Amino acid sequence: MAFKNRITDLLGIEIPVVQAPMGWIARSTLASAVSNAGGLGIIETSSGELDVIKEEIKKMRHLTDKPFGVNIAQAFVRDPNIVQFVVDQGVKFVTTSAGSPERYTAPLKEAGLTVFHVVPSLKAALKAVECGVDGLVVEGGEGGGFKNPRDVASMVLLPLIRSHVTVPIIAAGGFVDGKSMLAAFALGAEAVQMGTRMVSALESPVHDNWKQAIVNAKETDTVFLNRFQSPGLRALRTERTTRLEKETEHNAMSEFGKATDLYFGGDMESSIALTGQVCGRIEEVRSVKDIVADVAREFDEALQSMSSLYLAQKPT
Repeated sequence: MAFKNRITDLLGIEIPVVQAPMGWIARSTLASAVSNAGGLGIIETSSGELDVIKEEIKKMRHLTDKPFGVNIAQAFVRDPNIVQFVVDQGVKFVTTSAGSPERYTAPLKEAGLTVFHVVPSLKAALKAVECGVDGLVVEGGEGGGFKNPRDVASMVLLPLIRSHVTVPIIAAGGFVDGKSMLAAFALGAEAVQMGTRMVSALESPVHDNWKQAIVNAKETDTVFLNRFQSPGLRALRTERTTRLEKETEHNAMSEFGKATDLYFGGDMESSIALTGQVCGRIEEVRSVKDIVADVAREFDEALQSMSSLYLAQKPT
């Protein structure tokens, strides 16, 4: 089916699927595959390796002629000129996260960029809208990665925020296929962001050990860390994270370890494998092209099925 809504129009994409901006992972190979499949690839900056990121953005333009974006994860910004860095790369779409929308929204918009801010609560959403963002990424607590320690599930958070704001929403946390995207749309979103599904994709640069751990995981095989610290984290259950799950006095970030040893070396105990609860629904490693195409097909099939079932019952 053809998708047309505010987000497809704003971002210039065919299928309203956005790839999450995971540190070290969201680079040109994965992001270009998402953009070429009709979605929106995002390049990360949270690794802090801006010289590398600059080259990755150059590679993107050789790998795709489709739109893509960049994320600014504020808690990890080391360069005070990050806004100018992003502007200089010529991108048109930015997501900001892990911090206040007051910090970068105005200068990014003054430079002509479209800005969406990631929010974990209604309060944060209202603040972002007040700061003038073009849209929101509404992130439920079931998603992987860095989280608000007081997590709220997408099923509650998404319709709550939609009832208070009018800006376009990208739903994140718990979305993995066409049926879950249809549910997100019913709750008020106009696109979905996928992280764990993309980590496990064929084009993802992470080690096969992590991909297979996702494929083999049950829906109960993630842990929520730092419930009494900050930031919260949702990660795959391992010996390390099971131990950290019970830790209440110390910040799990102090034992994050060396991410690249896990991401690219495959040592699942060397760091924390940030993973969402949808790992329990991922059954195989698949290409991004197939993942995105199936999302669109399943969305259409589910929509037609529900229309046939329920609209046909309406009295004439």
